[in-house]
Amino acid sequence: MADIIKLCRELRQQETRAEKLLWQELRNRKLINKKFLRQHPLCVQTNFGKSLYYIPDFYCHEARLVIEADGGIHLIKKQYDENRDKVLAGMGLKILRFENHEIENNINDVLLKIIQHLR
Repeated sequence: MADIIKLCRELRQQETRAEKLLWQELRNRKLINKKFLRQHPLCVQTNFGKSLYYIPDFYCHEARLVIEADGGIHLIKKQYDENRDKVLAGMGLKILRFENHEIENNINDVLLKIIQHLR
């Protein structure tokens, strides 16, 4: 568990421009008073008794909502993202994905889409 926390901290230090912009809008309950966590580990138990951790970019426990800011790396890991989304959806979570350029160029539209899922 200590390793996953260390990894989360490292990911927070390496945030993209889009993640930073979106975090400024989500942090401190700025968006309709919902608490979001950044790079927060979610644990899934496998059928073999092992723990797998997924680290979404942003997570709102109250709304059971995961938000991902997708940059270029996601183009080469589409299969991983699809499998991960299926696992998280199986946990009862809703996943919203936004391209980095969408966040950077249309933050208000992104926030409106997020608000629709928070209500």
